[in-house]
Amino acid sequence: MIQSIRQKYSAVRDVLHERGRRVWAASEALQLGWGGIQLVGKAIGMSHTTIRRGLREIQSGSTSELYPEQSRLAGGGRKTTETIYPEIQQEIDALIDPITRGDPESPLRWTCKSIRRLSEELQHRKIDICPNTVRTLLHAMGYSLQANRKTREGKDNPDRNDQFLYINNQVKKFLHAGQPVISVDTKKKENLGNYSNKGREYRPQGKPIETKTHDFPDKKLGKAIPYGVYDIGCNEGWVSIGINHDTAQFATNSIRRWWLEMGQRRFPNATRLLITADAGGSNGHRTKLWKVSLRQLANDLGLNITVCHFPPGTSKWNKIEHRLFSFISQNWRGQPLYDLTTIVNLISHTTTREGLVVRCAVDDTKYEKGIKISKDQLEAVGVKKHDFHGDWNYTINKRKIR
Repeated sequence: MIQSIRQKYSAVRDVLHERGRRVWAASEALQLGWGGIQLVGKAIGMSHTTIRRGLREIQSGSTSELYPEQSRLAGGGRKTTETIYPEIQQEIDALIDPITRGDPESPLRWTCKSIRRLSEELQHRKIDICPNTVRTLLHAMGYSLQANRKTREGKDNPDRNDQFLYINNQVKKFLHAGQPVISVDTKKKENLGNYSNKGREYRPQGKPIETKTHDFPDKKLGKAIPYGVYDIGCNEGWVSIGINHDTAQFATNSIRRWWLEMGQRRFPNATRLLITADAGGSNGHRTKLWKVSLRQLANDLGLNITVCHFPPGTSKWNKIEHRLFSFISQNWRGQPLYDLTTIVNLISHTTTREGLVVRCAVDDTKYEKGIKISKDQLEAVGVKKHDFHGDWNYTINKRKIR
């Protein structure tokens, strides 16, 4: 008997939905009479409660009230969280952002807003909800896990946009005249040694490169200081790897090496050079040593040098950031920078579809920090300030130091 019921159920099970299966089981139980519920339940693995529910539906005629695709009467099943707690979304909003939507004194003001903590706080507010339901509601409300994004530049200088236009016009004039234009900056200092580097690369599954757990600098290997020079017109880059200090002398010597190794070949008839740089750092517009070093550079290269600085807080607009440094970071992602040779090779092999060419070398010069420049030394440079924002835009013509 059990085998016969099981075979009949197997034949119809896959074409019936939940309601159809329980009604079929109840019909079989009715046909068998006393003990039919236990026998059918044992044969097909259905609970006695479900079969009895099917019997009630048959006896009351409630199955006729359902559409064919329905398994339950309207209003059946567990109520949704939103139905039980209509204010749930407002409560979650207030907990996620207590300052603007809720109580600034919220207990979650200074804690990590994990789904577990949100669930616990909602339960304190007499809302019985589990962490998984909190996660589902957050996604439905348009929330997602997000990291910080660096977009705020602080207070804008009133001449910010005008300076961008000025730089753009200067670049166009120099390029149209066949004169070199470069973008310069120092890339982030990197620890040399077996340290983890951001990013991933393909390796045999389960065999990642093993690196040190801590990033304490290796005193013997030290740090690498990449100073980049990007030729805007030729899509070429030069990177000098310093080994001790990022100074104005290191910056100008990097430009010198770019000119000797790459620039003079590209611009044999050049008489002027335009440098676009950040407002701070070793090539900052307030750095006296930078201007004194540029005077020597202008004499050595035989070029009149014009410098245009980006306004403070706008370094990401400097071409070198997204035309050179970003591709270097992509090329060495997931690669430990074991030593200077490794970093030079990785930078030198950086390329793009647009034909970027990069050359790199180590600058092992020991640069001194804290060099003081007197007022007389600065005046001897002969800085010619432009009419518009002379502190950001100036020219140093080639001549001998008096």
